[in-house]
Formats: sequence, structure tokens, C-alpha cells
Amino acid sequence: MNPQLSIMNKIGANRQGHNPNRKGDVMMAASKKTWGKLAKLTLVMLMVGTVVLSGCSSGSGSSTNASDGDSGSNDGKQVTLKVEIFDRGNTPKPYTITDSYLTRYIQDNFGTPNNIKMEFVPVPRSEEIKKLNVLMASGGNVPDIVFTYDTPTFNRYAEQGGLTELTDLINEHGPNLKEFLDEDAMSYGQYMGKQFAVPGKRAFLGKYSSFIRADWLEKLGMKVPQTTDELYAVLKAFKEKDPGETGGKVIPFGMTIEPAQYDPLIWSFIQPTTEEQKYTLLQKLGANDYPTLLPGFKDALQFFNKLYNEGLISRDFSLDEDKKQLTQDVTNGLTGFLTEDYPNMYYADGTYDTLLKNQPDAKLTPIDPFTNSEGKHAKPEYAPNGMYIMIPKTSQHAEEAIKYLNWMADPDNLLALQNGVEGENYEMVDGIPVMKTDAPQEVIDRLYNSGDIAIIANGNFVGDETQNREKLTTNFPEKFQDLHRKAVEISATDTFKPVNFDRPIEAEAKYGTNLQAKYEEMIVKTAMAKPEDFEKTFEATMKDYMVSGGQAILDERTKVYQEMQSK
Repeated sequence: MNPQLSIMNKIGANRQGHNPNRKGDVMMAASKKTWGKLAKLTLVMLMVGTVVLSGCSSGSGSSTNASDGDSGSNDGKQVTLKVEIFDRGNTPKPYTITDSYLTRYIQDNFGTPNNIKMEFVPVPRSEEIKKLNVLMASGGNVPDIVFTYDTPTFNRYAEQGGLTELTDLINEHGPNLKEFLDEDAMSYGQYMGKQFAVPGKRAFLGKYSSFIRADWLEKLGMKVPQTTDELYAVLKAFKEKDPGETGGKVIPFGMTIEPAQYDPLIWSFIQPTTEEQKYTLLQKLGANDYPTLLPGFKDALQFFNKLYNEGLISRDFSLDEDKKQLTQDVTNGLTGFLTEDYPNMYYADGTYDTLLKNQPDAKLTPIDPFTNSEGKHAKPEYAPNGMYIMIPKTSQHAEEAIKYLNWMADPDNLLALQNGVEGENYEMVDGIPVMKTDAPQEVIDRLYNSGDIAIIANGNFVGDETQNREKLTTNFPEKFQDLHRKAVEISATDTFKPVNFDRPIEAEAKYGTNLQAKYEEMIVKTAMAKPEDFEKTFEATMKDYMVSGGQAILDERTKVYQEMQSK
């Protein structure tokens, strides 16, 4: 059986019909009566097919030995490298999604010198997975480089044999890639110990910071809280003394049902854990690790219950699923404290900017008050990978694909793709490319989709970690940069990494969406219960969580961890 068709059948949940223009499909469609007449032609076609499909049966998936220099193929003929690109519907004129300043830059600086024609294949961002499934099922029509942010999609393609194994290709043609991607980041592109994706690497892993109305503290003569107990005392004072003069509408602790609002609080109660506990007792729901079964989780919910019953957090937090009410309460000067994704307060025309328009003397300052039993400000950080960059097994140009990603990983090339032209798009300030705010619109438009072009990077890479952090800050209004810099520092303090298995946990994929809703339900019900009813409410919601898939995840994670330890 044609190996290309075999792979298509494995991926075929969304497979489209045969393409009548493909030789293999013509052969399958030929009638038995005409078979004899086609025998000689068939023999020739099979010989050609052997050459065409040789990359499919090899470890690398490549049929060429393109050099890094002036040729992209064995015989010197130009080859076409197809690369997926997100179409967000925001392309400025006169560009198109496939013909822009950056696509031309890539052709001129990578494609032409290597005798490669670059072809960008647009995929609507809002339909990314659906469209990618169709492309993968199409066999020969799929781009040579595809990508997704969705972990289950990557795992499925790898499991079904639809991806090229990349270890040898990267070792031979990816020295820049290997230097750019450390071992931790590379591990996120592995399935069952084999490298099936090049992970896009995050420039910064911090997640959360807390923020407080420092002007309220000054009015009360209180210091910035440094521990959970000190924060509780401040919240009580905000409630009782209303330093913001809200007329009784004060919300000491702004809360929603989003992780950024409750995660720092909950993790501060989690006790020190062993490696085995992290692997077995955590529950990964979606992109986040949840401490549902770790020691201290119940204590966190009991403290949450105390805050709610004392009127210290937003009363209707369970209804605020998009943070709109929280944002409104902060900008109207009703909220004294909150936790949030670290950059969200300081955008131009953002939350703090709007608050200042309403209350010019307001001071919204980053702080880090939650402390655990060891006195640390424990909080999760992001996984080091962004997207999964993959080369389909059917690609005839896997070697060129890795060379392209390797070219992109060169610091000078990445600088140009992310920042444009020095003196036009940016100026170098202490080694940091600072974007020119007075650049003409047509110059700014060059980089409108730089994040979707420089796919190996999630965020701006300009040097070491300190420089990357500073680059983050330069993207914010100058008046907020000191505050943003502090929030960045807090988000990276006492963080811990997510747990990464060498294979997907099937129960998490099966039950994850439902369990995330059950987890939120547990938080809401235990918070709103009367203090005397907390114990029975916790037991009931935890039992419901476990029978709804939590136990299945626990059992599978324990089994996989034991298998990993036995290797």
C-alpha cells in the first residue's frame, strides 16, 4: 500500500476525498478491464513513486541534501518550501498575508540564497485546528512546516505516525536551533521520547503579580504587606475604614473565577511536595497544573471561605468569567487589592491608565504578599514552549524546513524578523532594540504579524534573560515602565515549573474540560458555604470531582510515573 495513503488513513478523522490529480489516486481509480493496458505505464509510475515517497519511509522525511549555501536540492533545481502562516484578518494594505515585508525579507535572505522558493499557506487563526486537520489529511497538499498551540493535537499527530522524527535532522542541520532551544524546551516537542516537534520557546516564563492601592495604605499608615497574614490585616482595614471613600462599596480583594485571580492564593497554602507527589497528585486541566490533591489545598479553600464570609472578596466573583466586572471595579476605584497576569495593569489606555483618569492620585503598585510555610512566594510559571512546530511525514523537504528554522534561530535574523530595521523601526539603547514611537505607519506595518512569522520564539529574544525582561518593559508606556519592571520581577520570584510527562495522560484529555468546570464549582461552593458547612461542602465537591474523572487521572499519572521510574 502507498505509504502516503497509509498515513492519511491514520489521520483520517477529518480526511478529505482522494485528489484525482494525484497519480496514486488515478491508479486506484482505474478499472480492472483497463489494467492490462496500463501495466507498463504503472511500472514506470511506481518507479517514480518510489523516488517521490522515499522521504516518507526515511527517518528524516527529506529527499534532498540542500546545503546551507547556494543550493536547496541535489540537482541544483529550485525547490518550494511551504510554511503555514496564521491569518488573523488584520493585514494592512498594500500587503497580503502571503506577500508582505517579512515574507519578502525571508525570500530574499533565506530562500533565494538557498535556491528555495518560499510559499506561505494561510490558515485562519480562529479555525486553526480544524483547518490543520484538513491539511494533514490531504497528504501531499500539507505544508512542509505546520504548527499548533494545542497539545492534544500535537500528541495525536505524533501517535498516528503523521510527523517526521527530527533528532537527526536537527543534529545535522540545526546548530543554531540547538543553541537557541535548551534541553528543557526541547523536551516539550517529544512524544514517547522521540523529537516530533520544534517547540517555540518562550522569552519569559513569569505569570502572576499582585497589585495594591498604595495610596490607601498611605492613608491608613500601613506598610506594604509582605506575608499572607499581613495581607489579611490590610484587607480587614480596607473593609472597615474604606480609605478609598467608596461609600460602602469597597472591595478589599478583587476576585473572579479565572486562575490569575485565585492561583497565587491557593498555591501559597500548598505544602512542600516530593517529585512523586508532583507527578502523581497534580491534575493538568487544559494548560494549567492544579493542586487539587496536594497537601494544603483544603486549607487554601478554607481561607478562601473565610475571606468570602467576612466580605473581603468580590461577592459575585463566580459570575465574572471574563474579568469585565473586576476591571470595572478597579478602574472605578472600588478595589484595594488583586492578583493578575503580570502585564495587564500597565498597558496604554489599560486598567491603571483608566483608573488615573478617574482618580488622578491613585497608586496601583505591584507587590508579592502570599507566602507559604517556608516563607516563599510560591507561584507557577509558564511551560517553556509556546507552539509546536511540526514537519509532516509526507513532506519531501524536511531538510530545507530545518534549515529554515535554523536560519531563523540566528540572532541577527531573529532580531530583524522581530524588530525590523535599526534606525527606522527601532533604536538600540543599552543593547535593547527600543521601538520608535514616531515611526511612520508604513514602517510600523512591516512588523504587523512578526509574532506569527518568527515562529521559533514566543516573545522577543534580544539577549540574556535580563535583556529579554527589559525588552518586555520597553513595550509599555514610559510612565509605567518602573511599575511594569517590578511586576515582571515579582512574576519570576520563587516560581516552579509545570510537570512534563514523556507521553500524554489520556484521562486528562478525556475528562479535562469537565473537570475544570468541577474545579471551579468546588472553589465557588466552598467559598460561599457558611463556615460551619465548609467541611461537608468540601467533601461533597471533592467526591464529585474524583468520580467525574479525577480518580482516573490520579490512577493513570501514578502508573505512568512508575513506568518512567522503572526505565
